[in-house]
Amino acid sequence: MQKGDFPWDEKDFRYLAVAAAGAGSTLLYLYFRDNGREISWKDFVHRYLGRGMVDRLEVVNKQYVRVILMPGADAEGSYVWFNIGSVDTFERNLETAHLELGMETSRRPAVVYSSESDGSFLMSMIPTLLLIGFLLFTLRRGPMGAGPRGGRGGPFGMSESTAKMMKDNIEVKFKDVAGCEEAKLEILEFVNFLKNPQQYQDLGAKIPKGAVLSGPPGTGKTLLAKATAGEADVPFITVNGSEFLEMFVGVGPARVRDMFAMARKNAPCILFIDEIDAVGRKRGGGNFGGQSEQENTLNQLLVEMDGFNTATNVVVLAGTNRPDVLDPALMRPGRFDRQIYIGPPDIKGRASIFRVHLRPIKLDPNVDKDTLARKMAAATPGFTGADIANVCNEAALIAARHLHPHVGHKDFEQAIDRVIGGLEKKTQVLQPMEKKTVAYHEAGHAVTGWFLQHADPLLKVSIIPRGKGLGYAQYLPREQYLYSREQLFDRMCMMLGGRVAESVFFGRVTTGAQDDLKKVTQSAYAQVVQFGMSEKVGQVSFELPRQGEMVLEKPYSEATAELIDDEVRALVERAYARTLQLVQEKKDLVELVGKRLLEKEVLDKADMLELLGPRPFEEKSTYEEFVEGTGSLDEDTSLPDGLRDWNRERSGGKPDDDDEAAADARDKQQAG
Repeated sequence: MQKGDFPWDEKDFRYLAVAAAGAGSTLLYLYFRDNGREISWKDFVHRYLGRGMVDRLEVVNKQYVRVILMPGADAEGSYVWFNIGSVDTFERNLETAHLELGMETSRRPAVVYSSESDGSFLMSMIPTLLLIGFLLFTLRRGPMGAGPRGGRGGPFGMSESTAKMMKDNIEVKFKDVAGCEEAKLEILEFVNFLKNPQQYQDLGAKIPKGAVLSGPPGTGKTLLAKATAGEADVPFITVNGSEFLEMFVGVGPARVRDMFAMARKNAPCILFIDEIDAVGRKRGGGNFGGQSEQENTLNQLLVEMDGFNTATNVVVLAGTNRPDVLDPALMRPGRFDRQIYIGPPDIKGRASIFRVHLRPIKLDPNVDKDTLARKMAAATPGFTGADIANVCNEAALIAARHLHPHVGHKDFEQAIDRVIGGLEKKTQVLQPMEKKTVAYHEAGHAVTGWFLQHADPLLKVSIIPRGKGLGYAQYLPREQYLYSREQLFDRMCMMLGGRVAESVFFGRVTTGAQDDLKKVTQSAYAQVVQFGMSEKVGQVSFELPRQGEMVLEKPYSEATAELIDDEVRALVERAYARTLQLVQEKKDLVELVGKRLLEKEVLDKADMLELLGPRPFEEKSTYEEFVEGTGSLDEDTSLPDGLRDWNRERSGGKPDDDDEAAADARDKQQAG
């Protein structure tokens, strides 16, 4: 055990030694002192009092009498003692004994009264003292006590910041973060300022004081902050926003002050506040009097960030996936000057992220890592960095579960199914009629999407139960950000294909289409309320309430609400009518796919081509097709100049592996 591992310091041990010595001395004295010998009243009268061996009597604590004997009267001890019921009874019995023995008044032993401790009180207090000592130790050294830097203990230690400071041994670097090159370039500017501040100050430039990293969960905000710490040769102080809020009033502001004092002391440095929305929410939202602990903590944070000047060299980074709830005063220039949005990666970004997570995985020697990364990127639209890391980990787990020597392409396909659809339930018992209904339901989805121009290409359809669903179909959405009315309408028709197929083939409907109807309703309301795609409602846009959010007052009138409901219902009915017409036209193909699903349970795109023939519309299914006409085929070749210069500087003026690959790709592109 090294010094500093044990939470007690030298001063604590001195106090402990003094207390232990005092208590030990008292207990030893009480244990080894002469306790005399107990006798009865009859022995006292006939053996000691009647023979004249008593020097004096001491009534102690009104409980017992200590008989002090004449010197040399008894070799067994210096005194004997006996218990008494009460002092009055003892005095009467003693007077009676004197009269019976005929003792003269001058020869009678003197009686004195005294009180002393026998140690019982101290012994009874030991458990209480131990409990108080344990509570004091917990307050001094517990989670709410001393901070990570070993500061003061007791209740005063709760005001110390729980921030952790790292200076070295941070393994995450910029090369481990992919899919957000523009965000890395923004962060890189902060790192360069901290390492070369004079370069900016000579030109009169002022570096922004802070930046907020925002975006959906799993896109790499915290990972990017860790990579910043790994690349910068400055201290990195990290804290979570919820750690400022305690049950004691005033702890949050005190911890904010202590954290910024630590940052100034270690400047230049980077201060990272993760999940800042826990403490940075808008003020005045239902807090009585505006004096809540969260608001006081936020006010202290605003004051401390104003205290930074351009010469402080402290950069504050913050991470959140809810920037809409942050207080405007926190986001103004001079505090968090920049808002860096890190969204879900596109197909190029996903390929780069797959390359990062494929590094530690033992792949099949016949599988090219770069080719696999591109193929997986095309098959995982909408996945974030965390989802991709989960896919790679699941693939390795599946390969290990089946005792494969390497992780192959089949393992990755099963991992994608596991992440999208959930755990496969092969043992779930379905009645024959239920299984047939599920097969025709999924066949309706597949055939409808196959013959709709704007529907997404089908990758796989399965009737094996996964997660909460009894079947699922996997599609390959286009990499696009703008959708037309026709595209949204075709998607609605494709989602209604399962319900229509049930109605056409069985003359009834089931609860299996509940999720499809929910998506259709959301899409219809979004078109009418948000996107202005209804002629009757007009070119207006209202914000739809989030799931679980209570709306007290709608931003439109009752007449407009009725008009919106009518338009949504008409839109869904048009989509249902078109889907019904299409399913009736392709009824034989739906039945063919449904029967094949009952036989094989899983159909891929090759099976669909065999059953339905080529799709009558052009579609993209490979990485190269998706990125055609959008720039380079590889994200690394379109690396921003700032990052390329940074990599070259870190490698001593020589291009690193990524730069060499980028240079080779550019040469081949120019030659082509």
